[in-house]
Amino acid sequence: MTTDSSTAGPGVGEARLAVLGSPIAHSKSPTMHSAAYAVLGLPWSYERFEMTGDRLPEFLDGLGSEWRGLSLTMPVKRDVLPLLDEPDERVLLTGAANTLLFDGGRRRGFNTDVYGITAAFERAGVVEIDHAQVLGGGATAASAIVAAAHLGARRVTLSVRSPQRSLGLVDLGERLGLRIHIEPLGEHPSERPDAVISTLPNGAEAALHFDDAVRADSVLFDVGYEPWPTALAAHWEEAGGRVISGLEMLVFQALLQVRIFVSGQADDALDGEADVLSAMRSSVALPVP
Repeated sequence: MTTDSSTAGPGVGEARLAVLGSPIAHSKSPTMHSAAYAVLGLPWSYERFEMTGDRLPEFLDGLGSEWRGLSLTMPVKRDVLPLLDEPDERVLLTGAANTLLFDGGRRRGFNTDVYGITAAFERAGVVEIDHAQVLGGGATAASAIVAAAHLGARRVTLSVRSPQRSLGLVDLGERLGLRIHIEPLGEHPSERPDAVISTLPNGAEAALHFDDAVRADSVLFDVGYEPWPTALAAHWEEAGGRVISGLEMLVFQALLQVRIFVSGQADDALDGEADVLSAMRSSVALPVP
């Protein structure tokens, strides 16, 4: 059964959107997206649904023509791949889609996480990385590796609980021209990284400890944001180190999602995009430039 969806866009009336994942009650996506559509003058609704991969096909098949798109978080970023008609280049590269657009009966998949991570670093003034340490080996880790490559990284230390299950990320690194070294989570790299990127679920990093030199000199980007600070972020701040909150990534990846839902293209800037971004940042209590 094919999803009964049609192209929507500005001025076409009401449209429905939602974020899917598990757990999902904490998601700030409805708050950010609602703020964006209010600025754009679009009467679109944005909901949240608890979702797992086994239920995803039936859910998508049951959506009607009023649905414009979906945001996808764990654990369905990879489960959605065989259900897509048209994955974008970054979905094919990372093996993960966090955005689904219903477009004329087609299911188009996008990855906006790479942009979210890169933009979060750049906003913090980190525009170049040589050596990154990535904690975790899931879908977001793949996006983090691609983002590190975009920031000029040549080496990535991948810290994971199950090294054997993360060999696909080594292949990804080779395609990007990166040298990837896998080590057990909890061990410290032999060389101090420029940046540590934690893609671990909130609370999962509670037992991790880094020495004072790493925390003082290396910037930490933690995709977690609820509650904040995470245990790892608090550990970093104790040493006076720089920390980038996952909320920064969340806002920037959501901005690209809004572009996609409005125009069908990630690269098409919104009319009044600066005002849209300011409203989204304000909605989650982030500083507005």
